[in-house]
Amino acid sequence: MSTAVCLLLYAAIVAVTAPRLLPYLTRGGSAPAAGVAVWLIVLASVLGSWVAATVMLAVQAARTWNRPDPLALAACLAQVRSVAAGHNGLAWQLGLFAATLTFAAFVTLLALRAGRSMLAARTHSRRHAESARIIGRRIAGVDGLVIDAPQKMAYCVGGRPGTVVITSAAVAALARPDLDAVLAHERAHLAGHHHLLLTATRALTTSLPRVRLFSVAHTEVSRLLEMCADDTAARRHGATALLSAILSLAGPDPIPAIALGASSVGVSTRVARLADPDTAARRSWARLLLAATGAVVVAAPLITVWAAAAGFPACGPFTA
Repeated sequence: MSTAVCLLLYAAIVAVTAPRLLPYLTRGGSAPAAGVAVWLIVLASVLGSWVAATVMLAVQAARTWNRPDPLALAACLAQVRSVAAGHNGLAWQLGLFAATLTFAAFVTLLALRAGRSMLAARTHSRRHAESARIIGRRIAGVDGLVIDAPQKMAYCVGGRPGTVVITSAAVAALARPDLDAVLAHERAHLAGHHHLLLTATRALTTSLPRVRLFSVAHTEVSRLLEMCADDTAARRHGATALLSAILSLAGPDPIPAIALGASSVGVSTRVARLADPDTAARRSWARLLLAATGAVVVAAPLITVWAAAAGFPACGPFTA
């Protein structure tokens, strides 16, 4: 019981503090891949703590359900008063059972909502890719499907296989090096399976819109994944070509919600980091700081479980 309570307390602290503190570590994009990893670790730790606490509460309720004295029903009010002193009784067991049902319903509802959202996103992505393959055409030297449209857009849609889509207006507007750079950016998204990560974070945001951790995580992960794709494309075709392509494609034309586009997220920050890259020392420092943050997030629930098992004063009073 104490372990479950401490895990829930840990998850609550992380859910409140992470969206306020972690963006300061990842905002500059000095180490975008490490930033994505830390955000995913934070989300996994909170979700894992919720699931583990629910399982522990269920096990505790099942194990101690027959423990109370049958005569406790006749002294229900007395037992309720004794709960504060840590005494077991029917009232305690009913409260434990109610808490278990509440957390189990919460976790189950979250899983169902997230699963439904991910399934809907997969369906929309597949349909969009199929439509693009029907109306799109291949052009020699262009590693993607070209769709005739006046808007300047380039984006990718996940699936099997993943699809890169670029409009005829974008092909006409981009010089050859810029076109190669933006296509490499989209291919980097597909190679890194970035659409799967964003589908998961978007599903959490949709399922629990009032939990700020999920909405901030989705925003930050989206921006950092764009930077990861930027770095891959810049290594292959140069930062100048990619920067020119992003500026040429930047505009009010929205890409599909289920797609990833080179000019759709965090354009100003990405342009700044491409125009003025960080030094190797600064990137190393950012990786070290993010690695330390990830280690703390991973170690905290383990320490929490150990503290509860050892009867640490902060958790010991909750032991049933």
